[in-house]
Amino acid sequence: MKKYDLLAIIKTSLDMEGIDQIITNIEDTIKGMGGNIISTDKMGRKKLAYEVNKARDGFYLSFVIELEQAKVAELRRYLKLNDNVLREFTTIYTKEKAAV
Repeated sequence: MKKYDLLAIIKTSLDMEGIDQIITNIEDTIKGMGGNIISTDKMGRKKLAYEVNKARDGFYLSFVIELEQAKVAELRRYLKLNDNVLREFTTIYTKEKAAV
């Protein structure tokens, strides 16, 4: 399994309980596909660079996950179909070394 960075932007019209439920749903979906969640980071509410679906800000979530390459497209499709997810971005995880 490869490691991936997953960035998701959630609608801010939800309260914190709703956002926590979305996080739980995403984590359960990843585990259901046979993947592992290495870390989850709630980055908080931030202003978007441009308006997305009439939203000017979003709640940013960052995940580091392990998942089979064949399942990544299925995960992306799940996130695109979720009405509460404004955008998602998935890349292969590369940990850069800190400059000394």
